[in-house]
Amino acid sequence: MSEYKFKEVMSKPERLAPGHRMCAGCGATIAVRAVLRALHEGDQAVIGNATGCLEVSSFMYPYTAWEDSYIHNAFENAGATLSGVETAYKALKKRGRLPEDATFKFITFGGDGGTYDIGFQSLSGAMERNHDMVYVCYDNGAYMNTGIQRSSATPMYADTTTTPVGTQSNGKMQNRKDLASIIADHDVPYVGQTTMIGNFSDLHKKAEKAIYTEGAAFLNIMTPCPRGWRYDTADIMKICKLAVETCYWPMFEVEHGKWRLTYEPKKKLPIEDFLREQGRFKHLFKPGNEDLIAQFQAEVDRRWEELQYKCAR
Repeated sequence: MSEYKFKEVMSKPERLAPGHRMCAGCGATIAVRAVLRALHEGDQAVIGNATGCLEVSSFMYPYTAWEDSYIHNAFENAGATLSGVETAYKALKKRGRLPEDATFKFITFGGDGGTYDIGFQSLSGAMERNHDMVYVCYDNGAYMNTGIQRSSATPMYADTTTTPVGTQSNGKMQNRKDLASIIADHDVPYVGQTTMIGNFSDLHKKAEKAIYTEGAAFLNIMTPCPRGWRYDTADIMKICKLAVETCYWPMFEVEHGKWRLTYEPKKKLPIEDFLREQGRFKHLFKPGNEDLIAQFQAEVDRRWEELQYKCAR
C-alpha cells in the first residue's frame, strides 16, 4: 500500500462527476469519491451499483455521473453481477482477448438495504467464492431511497417510517446487524470498517488495501443521511467523529484473519453525545427514557469490548 499523501490523493481526477442528484450533506457520494481516489493512475474500474439512493441519483439514462464502466444492478444481485464480470475478465485475459497490460478493478457499491438485507445472499456467495472484487457498503442505516424504512442496519430505538415513535413505540426494538464481522467470518482476505473523519486517511488506506488485495474484500463505510438521521447538512463530519469517539462505529480491519483496531479514542465519549445530534433519537431525551439510553450504551460497550478482545488475540 502506498503512503497516504493528502494533497496528492485529493488532486486526483474525479471518477464520480458533479451534477448528480444526491442530497446536500449526504455521506454516500463523499465516501464513493474517496474510495475511487484509491485507484492507481492508469487503472480502470468496472463499477456495480445496487438499486438505491446512489443509483437513482447518479444514473438517469442516458446520463451518468460515473467516469468508469458502470452497471446498474437490482437490489439483490450486485454481488453476483460483479463476480460474473470478474470471472469473464479472467477468462478473456487467459484467452488473449484482452491486452496484456490491461488492469481492471471490480468495485460494487450498495446501501445497507441492498447489502445487509436484500442482497446479502448474493454478497455472501461472492465473498465465499473469493472473487477478486471489492464490495463497498455505504451504510446510512435505513432504506432511505424509498422513504426511510428500517433495515437490519438501523440502530436500536431509531425513529423510522416503519418503526415510528409514539405512545406505543420507542422506535426500532432490535440491535443493528454487525455485517463487517459476519463478512470477516467468511474468511475473506480483507474487511475494513471506516467512515469520514479527519483528513480521510483511514478511509483511503482501507480502500486502497481492499482494491489491491488479491481476492474478495469488503468495506463498510458509515455514510450519514441528513433526511433520515435529521441533522443539519453542515454537521456531517461532526456526526462521523462522534460515532467513532463514542465507539458506536469502531474503525477496524481484518486482514487474512488478523483483527486490528485502526483508531482507538483517547477518551471514549458517552453514546448520548452521538444520539443527541440526530432528530431520529430525540425521543430518547424525554424525561423517563433514561433507561433506553442506558440500554443503548450497554450494547455499544458490549460490542466494543468484544472487538477489543478480537484485536488483542
